[in-house]
Amino acid sequence: MIRKSLFALLVLCCTSGVFAQNNAAVVFLQIEPDARFSGMGNAGSALADNSSAVFWNPAGLASQKNTELSLTHSNWLPNLSSDLFYEYLTGKYHIEGLGTFGAHVTFLNLGESERRDESNNLIDTFRSYDAAAGVSFGFPVNERLSVGTGARIIYSNLDSGGGSVGTQKTQAGISAGVDLGLLYKARPLNLGGIKTSLSAGFNLANMGPTIQYSDKGQSDPIPTNIRLGVASRFDIDNYNSITLVGDATKLLVHSEKNADTGNFEADPFYKAIFSSWKPLTVNIAPQGQPEVFKTLSIANQMTWAAGMEYWYRKFFAIRAGYFYEHPDNGNRNFLTLGAGIRQSIIGVDFSYVISLQENGANADTPRFSIILNL
Repeated sequence: MIRKSLFALLVLCCTSGVFAQNNAAVVFLQIEPDARFSGMGNAGSALADNSSAVFWNPAGLASQKNTELSLTHSNWLPNLSSDLFYEYLTGKYHIEGLGTFGAHVTFLNLGESERRDESNNLIDTFRSYDAAAGVSFGFPVNERLSVGTGARIIYSNLDSGGGSVGTQKTQAGISAGVDLGLLYKARPLNLGGIKTSLSAGFNLANMGPTIQYSDKGQSDPIPTNIRLGVASRFDIDNYNSITLVGDATKLLVHSEKNADTGNFEADPFYKAIFSSWKPLTVNIAPQGQPEVFKTLSIANQMTWAAGMEYWYRKFFAIRAGYFYEHPDNGNRNFLTLGAGIRQSIIGVDFSYVISLQENGANADTPRFSIILNL
């Protein structure tokens, strides 16, 4: 069975776990949705103030008392293929005295691939896709602290269940994930006459069982990850405000090589949450070349994101951000730009990636979000 190399490139571009010791399946769960926060460098766990909080930090739902629907679309990795696209539908609803509920549906189309036999004869073609659907809930513990949680069902259909690897028949993968979030908002400060708000966020996402793609095959972990963030908003006057955000994210997946089989076996998620916090030795040599090993510190295993947002009259916004991942751990390095408009109950956001690498796979990737605020 031969799949297009686009899928392999997609994996390399979407996850920081690209080495055998800490790789994960269904990496589409790590794609940052929502054009607003994507325009701020893919940072938002300490802000999380719209319906996309179900991704960034479900605790952010707690302080949101309006009803909202949002749809995000992206032609994913357009420099690689024209038939990859990403859709993210989310909504929220507040129940007085209880909290705010959120829900989402995620869909990543991986395009069309060919199935061939051992003699390279075409058997048929098939379409691949990943999908997830879930619910979230956030509620205030007190005036400053909020808690949130969420759960999702994951369905990964890579070859339509019609192929095989050796004697093993392939199948769609099914799993589930659970999130836990905290959001703390400090008392507002007055800095030189400017009202300043500070917040810190924590989100532990995609805790769940492994996913399996064959009837007898080795299962793979889903991308459990931790996201830590800070945010600060400066209300300059009644018309102008600036918000600064920053996030640090780490994949909490860990595998050890079995001495008997030579295969890497992943720790269950409840163990990997702790076992993944140590230096990681990886082979950085190109495939087919002599092995070259390098040790990555914990800091080098993390992704770093920072951004800003400027609002004028809560009507028009401009955004910018920066995202960094170590060259030996995914090697994503890019700037983001974004803009947004709010008019009555309608909002539109746009973001765009400017890769700082030559021929970066995620270069020129746009996102569009439409918001209906009821």
